[in-house]
Amino acid sequence: MLELRRVSKHFAGIPAVDDVSFCARPGEVTGYLGPNGSGKSTTMKMVTGLLSLTAGHILFDGRPIDENLIAFKKRMGYVPEEPYLYNHLSGVEYLTMVAQLRRLPARESAERIEGLLQLLSLHDDRHASISGYSKGMRQKVLIAAALLHNPDLVLLDEPFSGLDVGSALVLRRLIQELAARGKTVMFSSHELDTVERVSTRVVILHKGKIVADDSIERLRLLMELPSLEAIFSQLAVEQDTSSVARQIADLIHA
Repeated sequence: MLELRRVSKHFAGIPAVDDVSFCARPGEVTGYLGPNGSGKSTTMKMVTGLLSLTAGHILFDGRPIDENLIAFKKRMGYVPEEPYLYNHLSGVEYLTMVAQLRRLPARESAERIEGLLQLLSLHDDRHASISGYSKGMRQKVLIAAALLHNPDLVLLDEPFSGLDVGSALVLRRLIQELAARGKTVMFSSHELDTVERVSTRVVILHKGKIVADDSIERLRLLMELPSLEAIFSQLAVEQDTSSVARQIADLIHA
């Protein structure tokens, strides 16, 4: 289980994440939602160890992750929001490098890389330079790299970015399959329909603070709203979206 206890992160004294506490459990998919600037990616980077905490604690299986960060990272797979890759490498070279950094057995990693490239429709371009890959292809390389070592904790920050419809459907099913096999899966996405279909529970962040943490079904019942979109709009969107849309259309039509 991944557990955040009163976690905060300040930049120049300004809180980006403010006293956040929640759990992501094995066998569940935790959707982590919020408007731009709400602190989602900052939270993800703290969980991965890329950012230090201003206050609070992050635990995995009951142990603080900073107690042995290297051991924790061995059990974690992470797809970042921005697809930073080594552009001079090919897809297969990049994944081979990741396997070597994780000290995976050569034969086993070669078989997994071959299979992932096939299943993610990257095999024909495996020897091409990543610099020539589309955004969706780069995203699939990151997904393959995150899963290569069979992690117990899977963190996905906007994982559907750039994916075509078919690949997005595969990833949606894959997230559910990983959870069904006992993985702890936490993902952030602006695609509310996908979050609603995939997530066991959702945590909604607004201005660095949690405004909801429950199953979608219970949130629908408690708030008497029909969908996650309606719940999100009420809890985390300050403007009247319909009114803003009308005003934009009126402005350009004038």
